Amino acid sequence: MTNDTKNLFLAIALSVMVLVGWQYFVGAPKLTQQRAEVKEQQSLPPRPGADAPTPAGSPAAGSPSAPASTVPGVVKSRDEALAASPRLPVDTESLSGSIALKGGRIDDLRLKKYHETVDPKSPTIELLSPSGSPHPFYAEIGFVPAAGEKAALPGPDTVWTADGARLTASTPVTLTWDNGQGLVFKRKVSVDQDYLFTVQDSVENKTDKPVTLYPFSLVSRHGKPETSGYSVLHEGLIGVVGDSGVQEYAYDKIEKETNGQKTFKGTGGWVGFTDKYWAAAVAPEQTKPFDGRLSGGGATVKSYQADALGQAETIEPGKTGEAKTYVFAGAKVSQLLDRYQQNPGIAKFDLLIDWGWFYFITRPMFKLIDFLYKLLGNFGLAILAVTVIVKLAFFPLANKSYLSMAKMKALQPQLKELQAKYPDDKVKQQQEQMELFKREKVNPVAGCLPMLIQIPVFFSLYKVLFVTIEMRQAPFYGWVKDLSQPDPTNVFNLFGLLPFDPTHVPVFGHFLWLGIWPLLMGVSMWVQMKMNPEATDPVQRQMFAWMPVIFTFMMGSFPAGLVIYWTWNNLLSVAQQGFIMKRAGVPFELWDNLAKTFKRKPA
Repeated sequence: MTNDTKNLFLAIALSVMVLVGWQYFVGAPKLTQQRAEVKEQQSLPPRPGADAPTPAGSPAAGSPSAPASTVPGVVKSRDEALAASPRLPVDTESLSGSIALKGGRIDDLRLKKYHETVDPKSPTIELLSPSGSPHPFYAEIGFVPAAGEKAALPGPDTVWTADGARLTASTPVTLTWDNGQGLVFKRKVSVDQDYLFTVQDSVENKTDKPVTLYPFSLVSRHGKPETSGYSVLHEGLIGVVGDSGVQEYAYDKIEKETNGQKTFKGTGGWVGFTDKYWAAAVAPEQTKPFDGRLSGGGATVKSYQADALGQAETIEPGKTGEAKTYVFAGAKVSQLLDRYQQNPGIAKFDLLIDWGWFYFITRPMFKLIDFLYKLLGNFGLAILAVTVIVKLAFFPLANKSYLSMAKMKALQPQLKELQAKYPDDKVKQQQEQMELFKREKVNPVAGCLPMLIQIPVFFSLYKVLFVTIEMRQAPFYGWVKDLSQPDPTNVFNLFGLLPFDPTHVPVFGHFLWLGIWPLLMGVSMWVQMKMNPEATDPVQRQMFAWMPVIFTFMMGSFPAGLVIYWTWNNLLSVAQQGFIMKRAGVPFELWDNLAKTFKRKPA
């Protein structure tokens, strides 16, 4: 064994030790801490609410701001929290739940079309829950008074009167409350067949004095929710206010901001919360400026809020003031968000989906896959078809690359002669090789181009599989029931014959995701590499030999759709390279190279 080979194996061993050490000393304790925090949030009484800080851009200290939500001291069951208020049922094609008549909050919604698992009998997704429940998450709309204003305004304890028995897509409902001091508040709530509520507030001034009020809307979340923890995906507070661009703050990040908040000012936009597939957001009237704020913090139980405060409106005696707010609470369906961006015109609403930095690639990739899905009826088949299209698009570039590799293969005898001629002079050997490449007009790195050009495509497909709800629980064939999740089989429990989950093994569990499709991917990658001439440098040769193994374990926990794409891409590359080599007159030695791998080398 040469010194270079020893160094290679030493480097691999050290890398494995670093990964295992990180998982043991950092990853596992962090996971334990997160689980403890979640348990604490569910068992300890929440902290009392605090006055909201003054938003940026306010004319003076003490100016109005959207109210901070008060966290109740006793946590009840969800059913008990729902029973604490009279309710207006909500029933549409996509939503079921209710609006609390005490407080007028939209705080009880389930998504009819989505289930927790692939089993259609599993519970539907619970999105919004009332204050006092284990996981409060709700939207609230109302008014705050101007400085010095003493008018009684509706709040969390206000009981509204509804003029209808049920809110549906075809039957809007108007809520009414009279403060007994000359102000009559009315709130007309309507909802479409999907996930958009339109709330039209009005205030009739029957007093003999003008009243100045600020309209506000907010989404509040008590307790830090569990997130997937992937850096490729944003989960947390989000908003677009005016020209500020999309603002994304993870739950931990917002707490580190000054006073635990970030404020913005502009005309048009929205603020809210986004999970991987679901979101809740409020959007004030898009033609009027507003102050947006994202905030969070707390000692024992965290509370987070995204709110919007509109401009002051003075309502003269005998007049009526109005404010319109849109509330989105549902699944982040791309086509649906695009529609809401067009009508009613919520600015940049499509950015509620985290398309990432490669937005210009990811969105077209999704639209292409979605089009092919509607054509073929299966997202897995759509992924295979996209791979063929990408191959055809990059065929000219790949053709040049594979021709260069074919020339490299033809130069192998001469390269071996140089190795034999200068066995102890590596520098001279490299110089002579470069002269040979230059003389024969061969680019030794051209073979890397096919892999390099597919990296952006690979990343965009990864984003599409990971962030779009259209891919959620999308089945392929056989054992793959959800293309957005890893292959459910595992070689370490004999593909389900042994009754345990290897991924739950302490320390090493994360490295034991290895199903059938990742194994097929590794084999296809190994076959593809056998199409190419072996590297002359022994260290490089060892690295290329180990690469399929490393990629197999690395991609074991990736979404199955991505592994299927990579496997199919490798097979197409083998076919394409074989075809090009045959046209170039280079012998097709794949089978010979595979046979050499299994031959016993002489001692």
